[in-house]
Amino acid sequence: MAESMQGLKRTHRCGELSAGDIGKTVTIMGWVQKNRNKGGLVFTDVRDRSGIIQVVCEEGKTDPALIEKAARLRSEYVVAVVGTVEKRSGAVNENLKTGEIEVIPEELRILSESETPPFPIEENSKTKEEVRLKYRYLDLRRPDLQKNLLMRSQVATLTRQFLAEEGFLEIETPVLIGSTPEGARDYLVPSRIHQGSFYALPQSPQIFKQLLMCSGCDRYFQLAKCFRDEDLRADRQPEFTQIDMELSFVDVDDVIDVNERLLAYLFEKVLGVTVSLPIPRMTWQEAMDRFGSDKPDIRFGMELTNVTDVVRDCEFAVFKGAIENGGTVRGINAKGQGGMPRKKIDKLVSFVKDYGAKGLAYIAIQEDGTVKSSFAKFMKEEEMSALIEAMGGEAGDLLLFAADKNKVVWDSLGALRLELARQMELLDKNEYKFLWITEFPLLEWSEEQNRFTAMHHPFTMPMEEDLAYIDSDPGRVRAKAYDIVLNGNEIGGGSVRIFNPEIQSKMFEVLGFTEEQAQAQFGFLLTAFKYGVPPHAGLAYGLDRLVMLMAKEDSIRDVIAFPKVKDASDLMTEAPARVTKEQLDELGIAVVAEEEEE
Repeated sequence: MAESMQGLKRTHRCGELSAGDIGKTVTIMGWVQKNRNKGGLVFTDVRDRSGIIQVVCEEGKTDPALIEKAARLRSEYVVAVVGTVEKRSGAVNENLKTGEIEVIPEELRILSESETPPFPIEENSKTKEEVRLKYRYLDLRRPDLQKNLLMRSQVATLTRQFLAEEGFLEIETPVLIGSTPEGARDYLVPSRIHQGSFYALPQSPQIFKQLLMCSGCDRYFQLAKCFRDEDLRADRQPEFTQIDMELSFVDVDDVIDVNERLLAYLFEKVLGVTVSLPIPRMTWQEAMDRFGSDKPDIRFGMELTNVTDVVRDCEFAVFKGAIENGGTVRGINAKGQGGMPRKKIDKLVSFVKDYGAKGLAYIAIQEDGTVKSSFAKFMKEEEMSALIEAMGGEAGDLLLFAADKNKVVWDSLGALRLELARQMELLDKNEYKFLWITEFPLLEWSEEQNRFTAMHHPFTMPMEEDLAYIDSDPGRVRAKAYDIVLNGNEIGGGSVRIFNPEIQSKMFEVLGFTEEQAQAQFGFLLTAFKYGVPPHAGLAYGLDRLVMLMAKEDSIRDVIAFPKVKDASDLMTEAPARVTKEQLDELGIAVVAEEEEE
């Protein structure tokens, strides 16, 4: 039966006790991790968020009634123990922070009993994620997830401290806003008072932080909740948190400087890792040409090589056709993989098809120097030799080629490079490689909409030297945009904003907005810009993704307390759920049931 903790006050957390506390009387409270009854000798591991301490009830040292009570304990019972810290009588447990001490109890209270949990509460759980997420409150008791939540809290607290000292004001922006169709889909919230009208949940505080710069706030930041109704992956959630900031009277270098120092501060304080500054920078074009990605993982080589000119005159139809259609031929050299079985190569061919490639051509150089190739019969001997030389091919290497439009070649080889690195175990989670990507294209062509769309958003400043091409060759214009990349993950991105009304009008024109449309969607911002707007720029990090990488996890679900799954549902609360007809009537909404198929 549950007892009260009246009269007791916890003096220490379990994992905070040490050899320095030997001889002290302490009061600890927590959950029973494990209970071992050896008959007259009961070992109980008590756990809280700080760690585990062993409590020992022993005949001759402990009241027999207490031994009997301790023997009844089961996993996940909540207990309070008053006792004396002693040196361990048995062997020291090197794997435990408190492994050289134990608590001999004078009082034991069972504060709460527990049914047998649906899975063991232990680190590196092998239980299916669906089960763990259904009982997330139990899953969160696991020490590895507790450490992740602690780290997330540390990152948030240190970020606030750092930015406050740098002169930033923490300001909250609204969560119920107007919908802006540019970008991902909005989550919509119906208005009860204004029936037929809807709020949107913010995809980012973008417009509000720019208005704060118009308001003279100078430097703003916020740990902002954001929402996007999009298809999910391991590193995406429908709701996520941004470390969001905006600065007045700055240019690219100023934003990069404060953020490099912020990252160095966080990694030093949380992980004891030194980030060497300045962080290297690479233009978008160089990143695509070398790595096939605008968020390259630079922990390993295996860079792309453009061999278009080397194979330009060959008779291999795949290469020839791609070049004639304005595309390129590029390859990667998987060092030491020349002996890869054909079956495995075929799997790589299937893999790149997901990225739009029609296939892969390959040259496998055996250890004895002989060459196996999927296209050798279409090449002259000297052409093959020139190609191998251009790729730096040596005995034991596997050379893989894609030929198509640039985007397809970049996407497929960029993804293939990462897949091979995983297979070859080249990715070290203990290594942190940062990189700034700069000079993104301002616009990208959308085949679906048959127009240019903003690569970042419509308020991104073009590079001054490229403004001359905005009418004649919009695709050539580069943006004053920058992303911060860590180990192949974009952890943050931002840009210098347009503050000149003429340039902003031109940007809307290029994006296909009429003056009326621009006014309807962004009228309040454009009006604000008429009243003296400072040059300003900003950046936002995905807090979840940053902490995921710091914690060496593979999914942001492991660093969010209550995450959603891939279909954006919550397995624990069973949201989203249907609501009553009365609620819908109040909102003036009718849900039309799909007709059942005949």
